[in-house]
Amino acid sequence: MVLGTVQEREAVVFDETAEPSDTVLSRAIDRGRSALGRRQQPDGHWLFDLEADATIPAEYLLLEHYLDRIDPAVEARIGVYLRRIQGTHGGWPLYYEGRFDLSASVKAYFALKMLGDDPDAPHMVRAREAILAAGGAERSNVFTRFQLALFGEVPWHGVPCMPVEIILLPKWFFFNIWNMSYWSRTVVTPMLVLGALHPRARNPRGVRVQELFRVPPSEVRDWIRGPYRSAWGPVFKAIDSLIRPFDRRMPAAVRNHAIGVARSFIETRLNGLDGLGAIYPAMANTVMMHDALGVPADHPDAAMAWEAIRRLLVDQGDETYCQPCVSPIWDTSLAGHAMAEADMDGPPEEGVLPVPAALDAASAWLRERQVLDVKGDWAIRNPTLDPGGWAFQYNNAYYPDVDDTAVVGMLLHRHDADGNVEALVRARRWIIGMQSTNGGWGAFDIDNDTQILNHIPFSDHGALLDPPTADVTARCLSFLGQLGHIEDRPVIDRGIAYLRREQEPDGSWFGRWGTNYIYGTWSVLCALNAVGVSPADPMVVRAVNWLVSIQQPDGGWGEDCATFEGAEPGRYHASLPSQTGWALLGLMAAERRDHPAVARGIAMLTATQEADGEWQEQPYNAVGFPRVFYLRYHGYRLFFPLMALSRYRNLGRSNSSRVSHGF
Repeated sequence: MVLGTVQEREAVVFDETAEPSDTVLSRAIDRGRSALGRRQQPDGHWLFDLEADATIPAEYLLLEHYLDRIDPAVEARIGVYLRRIQGTHGGWPLYYEGRFDLSASVKAYFALKMLGDDPDAPHMVRAREAILAAGGAERSNVFTRFQLALFGEVPWHGVPCMPVEIILLPKWFFFNIWNMSYWSRTVVTPMLVLGALHPRARNPRGVRVQELFRVPPSEVRDWIRGPYRSAWGPVFKAIDSLIRPFDRRMPAAVRNHAIGVARSFIETRLNGLDGLGAIYPAMANTVMMHDALGVPADHPDAAMAWEAIRRLLVDQGDETYCQPCVSPIWDTSLAGHAMAEADMDGPPEEGVLPVPAALDAASAWLRERQVLDVKGDWAIRNPTLDPGGWAFQYNNAYYPDVDDTAVVGMLLHRHDADGNVEALVRARRWIIGMQSTNGGWGAFDIDNDTQILNHIPFSDHGALLDPPTADVTARCLSFLGQLGHIEDRPVIDRGIAYLRREQEPDGSWFGRWGTNYIYGTWSVLCALNAVGVSPADPMVVRAVNWLVSIQQPDGGWGEDCATFEGAEPGRYHASLPSQTGWALLGLMAAERRDHPAVARGIAMLTATQEADGEWQEQPYNAVGFPRVFYLRYHGYRLFFPLMALSRYRNLGRSNSSRVSHGF
C-alpha cells in the first residue's frame, strides 16, 4: 500500500513483515496527529458520530408518526439509510455484516412502510419473508412488542406486566428500580407510565403491519415463552400471570400516586437539552409519556425533551440516522491521550493547534464538565460519597461513570497534574468510593448485580444490570496506579484479585464495552502495568500469548461482534485499525515493545494509513448490550492507531520498556 500526501508524488511501499524506519514512523504519526487535530472543535473538545443499528433510526421515524410531527425531508433521508444497511439475508443486522435480527427487522420494515415504501417492493418482500421465516413479529423482543402495542398492532397483554406501582417498591425489596442499571431505570420509568395509560399512536396515515405476524395477534396464545435463561423463567412467567388481574384492578388513587412519583423522578432528571439519561430510548419514552399525560407540546418540559431527541440526528447529505446518544467526554479524553502520545518533533500543520495548546484547550473544556454538585443515582448505595466524576455526554449530572472519569483523570494528570489538583482529588475519591464489594467496578453504580432480575419476562434482552466488568475495573486501576497514592494499595489489590478471577482460560479478558476480548485484554494489560504487576506474572504471560496467537497474517488484529454471541474470541476475516491499536498497546504495556508481533502490527498500521492521515474501518467496534445492541465509534479508527504508533516510537527512543502512565 502507498502512503503519501496528495501533494507528494513519492511512493513509499511498506513491507508488512518489517519494522518501519523511524522516518516513516514519524511521518505517519505527524499525519495522524494533524488529522486528529483538524477535527478539534474551537472550544477544545472533540466529537465523533456514534452509530448503532437500524433500531434507533427506525424508532425515531415511528416516533414522528406516533406524535404526528412528520418531517418529510428527514424521513426520506432515514429511508435511504435504512435501505442501504439492509442485509443480504433480507432483514437488518445489529452490526456490520451481522446475522439477521428479528426485532431490528420488524422495526425497520414498519418504519419504511410508514414513510411510504410499497410492501410489494423487492426489498420489502425480502424483509417480510425473512421476518416470517424467523417466527414473525409475535416472536420479537419485549421492547419491539411494546412499540407495536403503542400502535395497536399488538394487544397490551402481549408485553410483560410491569405495573407503574413498581416505582413505589422499597429499596430493600429485590425488585425495585434502584436495583436496575441507570439505563434501565431511565428507560423503564416512563415506560411504566405508558404501560399504565395504554396510549395509542396518532399514526396519521393509518399504517399497519399485520402481515408480519404468522398468527394474528388476537389469536396468539403465548406471548411469553422460552427458551428461558434459567429455571427462573417459568417461575416469573407464572408470577406475570398472577399479577395481571391486580394490575387491571389497581385503585385509581394508588395508580395516580404511582404515576405522579414516576413523573417526579423523570422531571427531576430531565437534563435540559441533553434529555433524560442522555440516551435515546429514555428520551423518546419521556416525549411519549408527556403526550399521553396531556402535556402540551409547547410546554417547556415537553418542548425541551423533543428538541433533545432532534439533536441526536446526523445528517450526512443523502442520508440521516439517529444516534443513541453523543460521546463528547469520551471522544475528547481519548483524543487527548492520542495527541499527548503523538506530540510531534516538528511544527504542526497550519491551522492546527500545537499539542500543548490543544491539550490545554481540551483540559479546560473537560474540567468545566466535572460533576461536583449533584449526587446522582449512584449515591443510593453510597450516600456519604461526594460527587467527582464525568459523564459520557455533554451533560448527564445524575449519571456520571467511572470509565469516563478514569480516562479523563489520567489525561488531566498526564498533561497538567499541578493545574488539575482539585479535579483529580475529587475524581480519585469518587472512583474509590464506587468500588463494588467483589473488588471490581461497574460503569455507573455500585454492586448493581442482582442477577435474578435478568430472568424476569421484561428482561428478555438480559441487560437490566450494571455489574462490575474487567474493562471498567482495569480503567479504574489504571487511573489509581498512575496517581500513585500508596494509601490506595488495598483498593488496588482488591481490583487486581478481581481481574485474576475474571481472566478467561485462553488468557484473554471479556470486553463489556468494546469489541471484545481484544478490547478487554488491552484494558487489563494497561492496568496491570500501571499498578506494578510484573510482566513475568503468569496472568500477563497468558494474555500476551493469546494476543500473539490471534494476530492476522497481514500483521494486524481484528475481532467480530459475533464473539459476543459465541464466536471464537479475537477473530475476524480482516484486520481493523482500532483493534490493531488495542492489541499493540496491550503488548507494549506488557513490556513486549520489541516482540516481532509488535513490529508487524506497526508496519500494518503505517501501510494502511490513508493520504489524509486517517484510517478507515466499517465494522462496529463497541457494544451497548451484548447480543442486543452494538455501536460504532467513528473516532476509534483515529485515536488508537495513532496512539499505538506514537507509543512504539516513544518507547523506542526511551531508556525503558515500561509505559509510564496508565493508558
